[in-house]
Amino acid sequence: MKVAPSILSADFGKLAEEVRAICDGGCDLVHVDVMDGHFVPNLTIGPVVVKSVSNVATRPLDVHLMVENNTFFVNLFAPLQPKYISFHLEEEKHPHRLIQHIRSFGISPAIVLNPHSRPEDLEYIINDLDMVLLMSVNPGFGGQKFIPSVVEKAARLKDLILRKNAHALIEVDGGVNDTNVHALKKAGVDIVVAGSYVYGSDDYGKAIRSLQI
Repeated sequence: MKVAPSILSADFGKLAEEVRAICDGGCDLVHVDVMDGHFVPNLTIGPVVVKSVSNVATRPLDVHLMVENNTFFVNLFAPLQPKYISFHLEEEKHPHRLIQHIRSFGISPAIVLNPHSRPEDLEYIINDLDMVLLMSVNPGFGGQKFIPSVVEKAARLKDLILRKNAHALIEVDGGVNDTNVHALKKAGVDIVVAGSYVYGSDDYGKAIRSLQI
């Protein structure tokens, strides 16, 4: 299991130090939540701050867009060359076009599904994706309680990936800890996002390793 700590839960007063700490602690990716205050009721960070994050991170960035006007935000963040840019299916009228646009920058495209959305909605674009992010909380804020039904949803998504002979990884974001990570692993999840679990611990490295099962 790969681990992508979310800097949404970091102390932004010492953000560079917090990013270095998770990288030194052995994380696999640095998860960056971009919220516009419209698609979700929260406002986070823009490309200026993320550029500073990329300057100190020794692990690839995983940029999660929770925004309206996806193409505008993809164009803002693509010059920073994150490993992944993910966007919400619920907000995009032309997902296939946007997937190809993200890939044109040499960035791996990913789609996010909110708790109510079905894996089957990805059947005709799953082969074009490098990752699918399943929200196990309602997007917008950190520290929420894990929604257990995402485990069964991840298993259904894994079945779809195998049936379509696709290569997309499965990522889960929201309320992940050292207890529920085992069920996620069994369901076929490849990457977990953990914000409050990692940044709320006394030892970031120990918290990260507890999820790398």
